[in-house]
Amino acid sequence: MEHGHDMPGMEGMAPPSPMSMTGPMQQHDMMMMHMTFFWGRSAEILFSGWPGSSDERPYMYFVALLFVFVLSILVEWLSHCRLMKPGSNHVAAGLVQTLLHALRVGLAYMVMLAIMSFNGGVFLVAVAGHALGFLFFGSRVFKRTQNPAKTSDLPPASC
Repeated sequence: MEHGHDMPGMEGMAPPSPMSMTGPMQQHDMMMMHMTFFWGRSAEILFSGWPGSSDERPYMYFVALLFVFVLSILVEWLSHCRLMKPGSNHVAAGLVQTLLHALRVGLAYMVMLAIMSFNGGVFLVAVAGHALGFLFFGSRVFKRTQNPAKTSDLPPASC
């Protein structure tokens, strides 16, 4: 049977039928993947099956939102914290700096993956967490020193 495909070695082969496909989509027959923002408490955020059905445990959606909110604040805190003392050992300071950078990037990726659930509530709490974290740790509102020369142990996060 000719389908007009000119791929070598594929003559006479038909595409697999939808009934013969196996994999992750077969296990989640009832779960729909959203590719646009949606509102609602029925969402999978970060982990398979988490926070779960809003009918069984309605509070878990709010726990998931709180988790994303705290992750966002932690990313901002790590972006603006000063944990190393001036004059510390360069090798030790470099290792601590590297670990802090890895932690900040890992947490930022977790926030990004949570936003990729396309849930509107998750998006709003992530933005709110970053904004509040920047207000507390990055802006001049709560700064005691006026010396802006060194504001963080880590370089600024760049995209």
